Amino acid sequence: MREEEKFLVLLSQFELSIKKIDNIIDKLGSNICIDDFFASKDMKAIVGEELYANIKICASEDRLRTYLKSLSSLNIKLLTRFSDDYPQKLALLQDAPYFLFCKGDISLLEEKAVSIVGSRTPSNYGRIMTDRFTEGLVKAGVVVISGLAYGVDSIAHRKALEVGGKTIAVLGSGLNNIYPAEHTSLAKEIEEKGLLISEYCPSMKATRYTFPQRNRIIAGLSDGVLITEAGLKSGTVHTKDFALDYGKDVFALPGNVNSEKSDLPNAIIKSGQGQCVTEVGDILEYFGLEKNSQKKEHAFELCLEEQEIVNLLADGDKNIEFLSEKCTFNINILNSYLTTLEIRGIIRRLPAGFYSLV
Repeated sequence: MREEEKFLVLLSQFELSIKKIDNIIDKLGSNICIDDFFASKDMKAIVGEELYANIKICASEDRLRTYLKSLSSLNIKLLTRFSDDYPQKLALLQDAPYFLFCKGDISLLEEKAVSIVGSRTPSNYGRIMTDRFTEGLVKAGVVVISGLAYGVDSIAHRKALEVGGKTIAVLGSGLNNIYPAEHTSLAKEIEEKGLLISEYCPSMKATRYTFPQRNRIIAGLSDGVLITEAGLKSGTVHTKDFALDYGKDVFALPGNVNSEKSDLPNAIIKSGQGQCVTEVGDILEYFGLEKNSQKKEHAFELCLEEQEIVNLLADGDKNIEFLSEKCTFNINILNSYLTTLEIRGIIRRLPAGFYSLV
C-alpha cells in the first residue's frame, strides 16, 4: 500500500468533512503521508487537539492492520481516492469522496450505469414506469444505481434484482447502519448480487445532511440520470443538479401536468435541462446500446376475444377496470383470457391491476 493511500486509510476512521481533508492535503502538498502529517505544524490547528491525539493513537502499523482486518471481517472493502481500483467516474470530480466503503462486487463501479431516482411516494404511474425502465435497462446490460430510499429507489433496486440484473445502492449512512431499517433485507440482497457503497464510517447514522451528499455520488457514478417522478422540492433536485454540474446526461419521463409528482421531470423537459424519454429504447439508443428487450411481434393465433384485449393494450398499459368497461364480454370471461394470454407470454401483469403487452 502506497504511503498516500495508507494515510487516507488512517483518516477514514474519523468523521472528517471533505473540506477539512482538502485543507489537510493542500497543506501537505506532495508529501502526503502519515509521518509528514504529524511533522506539520498546521495539522493540530486544522483538526483540533482532541482529534489530532486520536489520529495519532490509530496511526501505528498494527492499528491500521487491525482496522483493515475488522473491515474485512464485515465483508467491507475500503477504497480511497488513492486506491488503484477507485472508480474513474468519480476520480476527476472536484468533490469526489475520499473514501468508499463497499460491500459486494466493486467491478460494477466501472460498468455502464444509469441511476433511476425520484419520489419516495410515487403514484401508480411512477411505480409502473420505474419498473418498466429498470427492466429494460438491466436486460440491456446496464447497471442501475439508486439510493435505497423509499419509493422509486427501492422499486428500481428490487426490479433490477428480480429480473437478474445488477444494481448499486449508494447509502446516506454507514454500511452497518442501513437506513431506512425496513430495507435491511433489500440491502443484504444487493450486497450478495450487486454492490452497496457509502462514503461514511460503517457505524454512522444518516442525517438530513448526508442524503444530499449521497446524491452527488449517485450522479457521479452514473453515465445518465433518469427521473421517473418527483416534485419540485424533492431531494431528487439535488441529484439532477449534480448530474448537470458533472456533465452527465439527464433523462426525464413526462407525466400528468396536474400531478405534483411529475412537476420536476416536466420542468426538466420544458426547460431543456434534460431529454424527454417515453420508452427505455430512447436511453439505449442514446448510449448506442443494443435494445435486448425489443417489442415482440404478436404473430399469435388469437381468438376474437383475445384479439380484442390485445388491441386495447396496443397503445399502452390498461387496468382491469378499463378493460372490463371496453370489452364486449363479461368480467369472468375477461379474467380467463387475461390468464391465458399471460401464460402464453403475450401480455404481462403489472402492479395495481394493470396489464401491458410483452
